Amino acid sequence: MTNPDAPTPSGGVTWRAAGARRLARQGLDTPGGTVASTAGAMLGAHAQVMSAAELSLALRTGGRTTRTDVRAALWQERTLVKTYGPRGTVHLLPAADLPLWTGALSAVPAGGPAMPDGVRMTPEQTDEVVAAIRDALAGGDALTADELTDEITARTGSWAGDRVMEAFQDKWPRWRQATHTAAHRGALAFGPVRGRRVTYTSPGVTPLPGPAALERLLLHYLRAYGPSTPPWFARWLAAPKSWAARLFAELAAAGRITEVRYADGPAWVAAGDTAFDEGDGPRGVRLLPYFDAYTIATQPRERLFPGAARDRALSRGQAGNYPVVLVDGTVSGVWHQRRSGSRVTVTVEPVGPALSSAAAREELAAQAERVGEILQARAELVVGEVTVGPHA
Repeated sequence: MTNPDAPTPSGGVTWRAAGARRLARQGLDTPGGTVASTAGAMLGAHAQVMSAAELSLALRTGGRTTRTDVRAALWQERTLVKTYGPRGTVHLLPAADLPLWTGALSAVPAGGPAMPDGVRMTPEQTDEVVAAIRDALAGGDALTADELTDEITARTGSWAGDRVMEAFQDKWPRWRQATHTAAHRGALAFGPVRGRRVTYTSPGVTPLPGPAALERLLLHYLRAYGPSTPPWFARWLAAPKSWAARLFAELAAAGRITEVRYADGPAWVAAGDTAFDEGDGPRGVRLLPYFDAYTIATQPRERLFPGAARDRALSRGQAGNYPVVLVDGTVSGVWHQRRSGSRVTVTVEPVGPALSSAAAREELAAQAERVGEILQARAELVVGEVTVGPHA
């Protein structure tokens, strides 16, 4: 296990230098760029909690971007797409990058069976359902889950609509276990909400060939979050470690990635991307929402969540379940926002002394004000205990 206090090996990349580059490259140092380019730089915004995705993007984007601008990029300008991204979770991804994402994600080996016998579809049934989804959505209409169920069963048979999947004290039709697979193959994305009902639509994309897409995705990941290792990449992607090790080895042999010294051992960066400026290291206070990409992807986690921050801000070792306060690139607290009418209360619970200085408190107040601006509300900062538990 990485020792968070251990020095970096002589001649290697330090935690400070890696952190400064990561913050700069995804707009957390100096916000800039468009909503779509920002989503590309951070490799997508986790959107299980939509307000968190809006915060993740707007905090990094130039100008005075608000949640309305993010929604416009998604539903009017169509420069963003809401779909299933890495780890099979809902993300906002740049529309221009969707051929890359679908090509890569559809080529990642699947894990073990997620559904029990009697519920689980065979690979052949999954292919049949994905083909039915592609055909049903080809006309461009956005369909609710019930409407899509009717279309799928008409093309495949009643078995696809059997309500056998456990889902929030309800039962979902069998085909829905293939939803993220259909998204990864470019057959499905989310459409605008109709009332309170989720809809699905065709993203109109042709995935890139798998090998080329995987290479590009890994290089993009290393530029955003490197130096990294096969186990860290596998964890970020929810992929088998052995498969990730083979991918790294192939690209290393081809001269596409370069080994450096980082943390306690070897790690990799994209070839030709070995410059790290030690400088003053990462600086500034940032409020990162649930499942922020920086919190999820940055490694080693022991240095991102040092000491008491590990116990307070991680949930069973999993990052993202708490919004975090980032001080100079390191987690130094948790926070929560609660909206009431036109006001949003931002409660911050510091961990350790990093937020004790007057300068840090001034930056914290500015960040809370920025959160309110993004959410189009008047922010009130409270420093005290966060009593809300982790997100499920």
